[in-house]
Amino acid sequence: MSQPTDALCQQVQDRVDQCLALAGQRLGRDFPAPRVRFDQRGRIAGSAWLERGELRFNPVLLADNAAEFLTEIVPHEVAHLVVFYCHGKVRPHGAEWQTVMRDIFGLEPRTRHRLNTAKVAPTFSYDCGCRLHRLSLRRHNSIRRGKQRYQCLHCGRLLKPHTP
Repeated sequence: MSQPTDALCQQVQDRVDQCLALAGQRLGRDFPAPRVRFDQRGRIAGSAWLERGELRFNPVLLADNAAEFLTEIVPHEVAHLVVFYCHGKVRPHGAEWQTVMRDIFGLEPRTRHRLNTAKVAPTFSYDCGCRLHRLSLRRHNSIRRGKQRYQCLHCGRLLKPHTP
């Protein structure tokens, strides 16, 4: 798995600081610097832990998508903190967050990233007879352990592991 360099992690930290400074300048107040960690897992690119004042970023996705992180992912997560500091707990991608994204960071307020997550979230092929389905590792393991069964929403048949 790819890992970000120390220099790239520092670029993310610097971008967090820039975004907070810009928000502070536009809103006329100071914001506390968050703790920045690189331990987010799975398909999630980043997350904001509001009460902890912490931002977490996915190191694998960061290493493979540095430009997108610096331009979109970091401001997205910083916007969550800014909204929390200004308004308290509100809807995560509500009007306040959208306003910060548009008016302060000049970005389209997208709630989901468009990064390739194949490295961090493998999928497994299942067949029902009418089409192939891609299931997550969690669902695949659930089927293997006999804890769950899934059926096709189109034909209603049970999904079985695909054998080429």
